[in-house]
Amino acid sequence: MKCPHCLVTFHEGEETWESSGIGTDQDGSWSVESTECPACSRVIARLIRARVAYGSHFPMTSTTSEYIRPRNSGRPPAPTDVPNAMRVDYKQACLVLADSPKASAALSRRTLQVLLRDRAGVKHRNLNDEIDEVLGRNTLPSHLSEAIDAVRVIGNFAAHPIKSANTSEIVDVEPGEAEWLLDVLEGLFDFYFVQPAVLQSKRDALNVKLADAGKPPLK
Repeated sequence: MKCPHCLVTFHEGEETWESSGIGTDQDGSWSVESTECPACSRVIARLIRARVAYGSHFPMTSTTSEYIRPRNSGRPPAPTDVPNAMRVDYKQACLVLADSPKASAALSRRTLQVLLRDRAGVKHRNLNDEIDEVLGRNTLPSHLSEAIDAVRVIGNFAAHPIKSANTSEIVDVEPGEAEWLLDVLEGLFDFYFVQPAVLQSKRDALNVKLADAGKPPLK
């Protein structure tokens, strides 16, 4: 597994985790599992819930887990090429997703609007119009165009115009809306920040070789 503290990968086996039962209530049987990262020596802990559902023939047990130290969304962090303010808001949107999809969606909408204004250079209007503007330019790959257009469809902007006019407002969300916003941000981060940085790095390396060969650099 990858340590959620230091992101170093280490071998995970059943013997790695120590388990301690907490109790059982109407929501299931609860326990806490903990281990220590061999790289950073920090404790990792997760809350486990086991529930038994009785079907027509035999009982079935479902188990869910949630990191409680550190709080972890299960999503990768925003790339370092993304500006710090966007990375911070994206991280918070990920962390609060399980507890408050409304708050997560509000943070994501605000981040999306800032990204479109800063990187796509859209005019400062409401988010719905800004999405229209960036789509009208046909500069995004088709899969990202469809994904960003779905933001307002899934979010039902027609019925909830406040999501477009005041992106940071905490309002009710549709099923899957908060998760979709995070998915869209991840795709846009890659397009606007990661890929240009990768290409620039390759261009710089090529220019070094061209200079060594006495040839003019790429412009």
